[in-house]
Amino acid sequence: MTLPESYSYGPWHDGPDPLAPPIDLRDALDEIGQDVMGGSSPRSALEELLRRGTRNTAGLDELTRRVWERRSEIQRRNNLDGTLQEVRRLLDEALTEERRTLFPDPSDDARLAEAELDALPPGTAAAVRELADYQWRSEQARENYEKIQDLLGREMLESRFEGMKEALQNTSPEDVERVNQMLSDLNALLDAHARDVDDIQDRFDEFMRRHGEFFPENPQNVEELIDALASRAAAAQRMLNSMTEEQRSELASLAQQAFGDPRIAQQLSNLDSQLRSLRPGEDWTSSARMRGRNPLGMGEGAQAMQDLAELDALAEQLGQSYPGARLEDIDMEALEQQLGKDAGVDARRLSELERELRRQGLFERAPDGSLRLSPKALRRLGETALADVVNALRGKTGQREQESAGAAGEPTGATREWRFGDMQPWDTSRTVRNAVLRTASVRGGGRVKLDVSDVEVVETEHRSRAAVALLVDTSWSMVAENRWLPMKRTALALHQLISTRFRNDALQLITFGRYAASVELEELVGLEGAWEQGTNAHHALLLAGRHLRRHPDAQPVVLMVTDGEPTAHLEPDGEAVFDYPPLPQTLYKTVSEVDRLAKLGASVTVFRLGDDPRLEEFVDLLARRSGGRVVAPDLDGLGAAVVGDYLRTRRR
Repeated sequence: MTLPESYSYGPWHDGPDPLAPPIDLRDALDEIGQDVMGGSSPRSALEELLRRGTRNTAGLDELTRRVWERRSEIQRRNNLDGTLQEVRRLLDEALTEERRTLFPDPSDDARLAEAELDALPPGTAAAVRELADYQWRSEQARENYEKIQDLLGREMLESRFEGMKEALQNTSPEDVERVNQMLSDLNALLDAHARDVDDIQDRFDEFMRRHGEFFPENPQNVEELIDALASRAAAAQRMLNSMTEEQRSELASLAQQAFGDPRIAQQLSNLDSQLRSLRPGEDWTSSARMRGRNPLGMGEGAQAMQDLAELDALAEQLGQSYPGARLEDIDMEALEQQLGKDAGVDARRLSELERELRRQGLFERAPDGSLRLSPKALRRLGETALADVVNALRGKTGQREQESAGAAGEPTGATREWRFGDMQPWDTSRTVRNAVLRTASVRGGGRVKLDVSDVEVVETEHRSRAAVALLVDTSWSMVAENRWLPMKRTALALHQLISTRFRNDALQLITFGRYAASVELEELVGLEGAWEQGTNAHHALLLAGRHLRRHPDAQPVVLMVTDGEPTAHLEPDGEAVFDYPPLPQTLYKTVSEVDRLAKLGASVTVFRLGDDPRLEEFVDLLARRSGGRVVAPDLDGLGAAVVGDYLRTRRR
């Protein structure tokens, strides 16, 4: 009998979580699309999205703010004289205990000892140095003095080797000798590396075999070892640079008392010199002002300097301002260490968002090398714009669109028998009636069953094609009055509706400022506002007429969005003439072009933005001349007004 296999389950560690839900790019693309339609380039719109973040993810700006806040907190809370303060405290306690022991002793030796203590120099380092050979009477005082030597040794090592302070809590003479030997071997190894000896890897392996316990980073070669040591040593030097001259002098003097063995200080000095030579690119010269009240020891001070350097690097990575910057450059481990795991989660989400936007083909390279939205992205933006318009037309959300797609036709009110291949909807009541009558006549009643012969369908008339010209004003006033984005979203919505629901219709987008031009959707979406005088409705209507004539069998639909009366017209030589107030010739040519469109059966619907009386008077004239109408929507209702009028005109 074969026993079933047993399985164990645990966290996934090998790359992205295979069960993680896919990233929803719709909201991100909508925000990018808004910025692009507002005049930003796709690249800058993507960068702005990453800086701003999404509804559920903090952006790069927020993460950068937290980085600088963390950096400021380190400097605001701490100061660097913790080691000096602790040495002073231990020294004062040792002297107090020693004097307490000497006071009851009437001997001359006791008086001489008191005199020696009274003659100590006022400086902490000088007093500690003077007491190196003093014969302590108090056991407690002796222990405190030895604590000073032990503290200095551990702090100096901690400033160069992270974790050393805890590893040497109870230091014995054997431990001191072992540390001294490690430093001697380390300096010899670095010297050999500097001389480029052939067997350096073998020497490194032997060094790590003997002293690997001192290096939790577990470097694999000399270069990695030097990188780790130089980073810490440079932080220790920046800590010293940040102290006052008096504090540096005190520490330099106290260093000779580390573990009561001056060799330690000498070995560390040699180590620092070699590391400076091997890694001159490290920051050995800068400083940071520490103005708080929390005293840091030398090891803690060096760590604080490393944290500040790490935060500076994170700020640069999050800023993404250097050439070739990508979110993959962010040190996620350092970010989580400094700001917490939630910051790492946000940064990873942004990185995945950027990667997916590129991977799913939402951006493409234009012929000039610039980045632009792909047709796939434009379709998604169009879907969103159309959904907003449909909701506005309904007046409420949550209902399902009921119009059938394609060219199924409009109901005539009549029905007919179903024939193979018919796509029309059933007339349910007549179909059931036919089944009831057939069953009654054949069986004299009983259970009713539907048969194919019972089915009747709703008779429809084939929908006509429409040739649609959407004329949008791109003069500077559209930008200045915040009408630029609603205009583009309107074009997106209409384009999406026609390309998905009325595919036989022919849509032409026409922009008009000083000149008019027929444009593709991607051109209109990426169009930037430019300072240009002139609203050449004449040229736009001329291009609309050409479009309608190319589709003589289609129902003509002309929709114009503008916020200004015509102030330019096109001369026969192709030059645009601008003047304000409008020239009579400009008004005449514009009205004449409307009359030509009316002869083609096209009524012009004008969507008037703004309340300029001259504009209102002129567009009313255009509507009367063409049999069209004027709609004055607010900006939020522009898309619904244009799409609704297109559907109304098409049905008519």
